[in-house]
Amino acid sequence: MTPLDPAAFILAHTRLQPVSHAPEISLWLADEVTPIWRLTEEKLGEMGVPPPFWAFAWAGGQALARYLLDHPDRVRDRCVLDFAAGSGLVGIAALKAGAASALSADIDPFCRAAVALNAEANGVTLYFTADNLLDRDPPPVDLICAGDVFYERPMAEAVIAWLKAARAQGTEVLIGDPRRSYFPKGDLIQLAEYEVPTTRELEDQAVKRSGVYGLKG
Repeated sequence: MTPLDPAAFILAHTRLQPVSHAPEISLWLADEVTPIWRLTEEKLGEMGVPPPFWAFAWAGGQALARYLLDHPDRVRDRCVLDFAAGSGLVGIAALKAGAASALSADIDPFCRAAVALNAEANGVTLYFTADNLLDRDPPPVDLICAGDVFYERPMAEAVIAWLKAARAQGTEVLIGDPRRSYFPKGDLIQLAEYEVPTTRELEDQAVKRSGVYGLKG
């Protein structure tokens, strides 16, 4: 089997395009979900892999990126962690808004390459870790951003507990989400709301109402 080259795969099956709700940023994105999902499974040699979240700009991440770009005071000169980063969109937005540094964290085997390609396309230096940060205490950063992390109950419960631990140690938390099934509304304070253009390939609506939230406490 040919060795996996994620960067070459991404360049071959996506195209560089502006993000609909944050056009200041361009990402290597796919146009359709099913074809690239099947290609990802073939490349990894296994079935049932998670969706290629790195190949799309999801509604919650777009809302969070827009919020950071419009409110640079929230990130200026701060160390930022973009948790479950996917394409690296939110980390890139943080850096463009003046963050001192940004670390993207994601366990998907394609994300390191996607983040590197997208950072290069936007002229920023974005660090990356493939470690599962839920297995350890939250890192000592100034701000943790998390977009679109409430798809499934076990993941949602683990993430919100971890984010609460981060908040308890003094880290600010910002969440972007279109109020998905396991959205923990009782724990959050809404800061902004956006009408995010998306696609029926990804969502149940062509425009998805998505909010940015702070964690209570």
